[in-house]
Parts: sequence; structure tokens; C-alpha cells
Amino acid sequence: MNMNQPITILIAGLGGEGGGVLAEWLVELAIRGGHPAQATSIPGVAQRTGATTYYVEIHPQSLAALGGRVPVMSLAPVPGCVDLMVASELLEAVRAIQNGFVSPERTALLTSSQRTLTTFEKLAPGDGRFDSERLLQVAGSNSRQLAAFDVGAATREAGTVPSAVLCGAIAAVAASGVLPFDRAAFEDVIRASKRGVAASLRGFALGFERCRAALGTAPAPAVAVEPDLIALGHARVVEFQDAAYGELYRQRVERLRAAERRADPQGQHGGALTREGARFLALWMAFDDVVRVADLKSRTGRFDRVRREAGAQTGEIMRIADHFKPGVTEFAGLLPEALGQGLLAWESRRRRDGKPSLAMPLKLRADSISGFLALRLLASLRWLRRRGQRYAEEQALIERWLVVVETAAANSWETAFELALCARLIKGYGATNERAKENFRHIMNCLVSTDAGTIRRAREAALTDDSGSALDAAMAQAGAPARAVKAIPVRWMKRTGHRT
Repeated sequence: MNMNQPITILIAGLGGEGGGVLAEWLVELAIRGGHPAQATSIPGVAQRTGATTYYVEIHPQSLAALGGRVPVMSLAPVPGCVDLMVASELLEAVRAIQNGFVSPERTALLTSSQRTLTTFEKLAPGDGRFDSERLLQVAGSNSRQLAAFDVGAATREAGTVPSAVLCGAIAAVAASGVLPFDRAAFEDVIRASKRGVAASLRGFALGFERCRAALGTAPAPAVAVEPDLIALGHARVVEFQDAAYGELYRQRVERLRAAERRADPQGQHGGALTREGARFLALWMAFDDVVRVADLKSRTGRFDRVRREAGAQTGEIMRIADHFKPGVTEFAGLLPEALGQGLLAWESRRRRDGKPSLAMPLKLRADSISGFLALRLLASLRWLRRRGQRYAEEQALIERWLVVVETAAANSWETAFELALCARLIKGYGATNERAKENFRHIMNCLVSTDAGTIRRAREAALTDDSGSALDAAMAQAGAPARAVKAIPVRWMKRTGHRT
């Protein structure tokens, strides 16, 4: 600690996490100890498109020790001159490193190990997530000291907000000499806040212990356990429909395992085909539809989660409005197959004639009796799935995929593995799901008799962009036909005014 320069603290958080309160606590901590301090903030533009940052400077000498001298403090952090970097989300910590604020010679880095996906990660056709293990490696190699633990889990366990947990973690880091304050001084500031003190102190204590345990320790290596993964998939499928549907999932996984044993009797590939096939099969069988959405939005756990995220206290009124826009596809999915196909054909003709897709905008107040009952009524239609057009379509496509994988496994494990991974293409809902299935069918129709490398390149190309141009290029390179060109009708608009 340089006694002649302010201690610099940069905090990066997301909206609604209490970052402003945390900055205020630090300033109050310094003032109570007789130290000059100031804080500034830059609000983010949205919950996840940009972080809210807070910058705090605390002079290590007290006002009495300064003898009337007044230190000059900065309103903004300087790259390479931050003593303590605090981030409530892992990618925000790495962004601070990218911007030069974290220095391996000077900066102690305190970050949560959990991720909150960015908008761009969610929009990626494939798996757009950043590798968390790689992000932790970057954080460790670019900081003087790293303390990383799951702040979100500690927050939920304590029933508080992230700022309280991070305050406890800062107190743990302070014990290594970053700040001239002990744990009791931090706790006194929280007690003086007079609101949510008990919960904040629980979070503080948990953050202090988790951070102290994380200091100087490396993250444990991830261990892939196939039985656990299959058990999770089975639980997801049962929750989606019923026990019989879960048993169907187990039977399909056994078919994948049997096919892999034939292709790899020595187990040289560690059961990768079964493991990855089971993972994507569970996601596929628990497909998104209006019944599932209504069920998820009307669960008790959802209301508790929204209350925590909104920071609502006991006794405070919370209102939740859910917006839906179900179209013909969603309604047809619950109808018997013949009726559903007829309705979809009618909608296709309308769109071919240049008419917009039919949809019904709905706004339901989930916190009201009528809105909640409407959601539960829709969620109760789970029994209709087995009789619906969507269920029949998904099961037929899954069975076709399984047969293709089983057939390929008789000749080549690598080819069967790449075909099993093609289930990853099936994702999303609405138009996104339609495009995904179109790409999936095209690969199944044209490339099942080719080699593993060709299938892999086509699959990766399909995950590259939404337009499908990369897939068309990969298909052309493989000597296979491109996707059929879809006709887009020209819509003529009536002129409403005259040119002058």
C-alpha cells in the first residue's frame, strides 16, 4: 500500500444488484474511519448490454495524519492504476482486463465465477457462450491476486442481494492489506443502513467465508459423469410430460448406447456419442410450446425469483405482466395431426399470398387471479401434447435421427458421432425452430452417406449464421444440393399521397 496515493476500487455490476449501495458502504466505511473518500458511477444502458460501474477512491492516511492537507482524487479510473477490481459477473471482470484496468503487478481481482449470458451469446445460432474456464484463466494470469466464487449462489443462499455478498468478499480481500479496515468496521456500516440488515449481514458473512476460501485456490477440474447427465435429462423430460415420456427417453438413450458399443466395443472414445446424444435428446424431447411456457411462468419458484431479482421486500406489492403473441403454429401444435396440418397449410397459403402471419397479442397479469388462472389453465393442457400435431412431428423427426445414427454406427463411430451431434441444430421456437429443422432435414437428406468431416463442416456451417448462406456453401463444397430457394411474395402498397 502506497501511503501517499489513494486506494482505487473499481466495481462492475449489472443493473439491480445494489452496486450503488456497495459504493456508498465503502465511502461510509472510509468516512467513519476518518479517511478522505469519494465515489462516482456510470450507469449501464440495460440489464445485460452494459455494466453499471462504480469507482471509489479512499486515501490510506486519515485526515488527522494528513495534518490539514487535502488529497486530490480522480473522478474516473486510470488503466493500470486500479488496486481492487470487483465484478459481480465473470465476463465483466474480463472486460475490465481487456480495457486495461486490471494489472498483474498491482490489481487484486475479486469476481463471481457465475455467468449471466449477454445478448449476443443468446442470439448465436449455435453455442455462443464464452468458455468460463478460459475466462477464469485470463482473470488469474492478468491479476496480482484472484478470488473467484459463485456470488449468485451465495446471494440466493443468504436471501439477500449481491452487494452484501460482495461487501463481505471485499472485507476478506482487505485482510490481505488492500484496505486499512477490519471486518467489524464493515459490519458496523451495514448495521447503520437500518434496512434489510439481518439479510445483508448473512450475505456479508457468507461472502467473507467464500472469498477467503477462494483466495489462492484454483478451480476444481470439471468431471463429466454420464449417469448424472442422463439422470438430469430424464428429470427434465418427466417434468415436461410424464413418467412414460421419461421411460421413452431412457429407451432412446439405450439405443444410442447400444449403437456406440457396436461401433466402439473397446470404449476408446469414452462414451462420447451416448453422452452428447443423450444431452441433446433431452433438450429436443422437452421442446418449447405454449403449454410449457405457461407452466414455467406460473410456478411458485418463478414468483420467488422475480421478487428476489426486483429486490421486493416482505409485504411490498409486486406486479408481473406477461406478454404473449401465439400464432397459428402454436395453435396448430395442440390440434390433432390432420387438423393441425390443415391449419398450417392454410397459414402457408396466406403467407405465400403476401399476407402477414396471424398472431394474437395477449397481456396477462400473472399476479392477478384471472391472469394466474389463465396461465394454469393453459399449463394444464399437457395431456393434449400426445394428440397434437407438434408432438407427432417432433417424435417422427427424433426417430428418424436415431435410425440414421444407428445405421451409421454399423460402419463408423466418427460418422455416427457427427450425426448424433446434428441434434444440436434443433433449438428455439417459432421461426427459429422452423429454420433449424429445415437445416437439420437438409443435412439428413443429403449427407448421411458421406464422411464424418463433411457432416461436421455442414453442421458447423448451419450454426454459423441464420441466413443459411454458410450451410449452402458447405453443401456445395460437398457436392450436395443447396437448400431450396423460398419464394418471397412482393407486397404492393397503395400510395396514399401525390408527389409534388
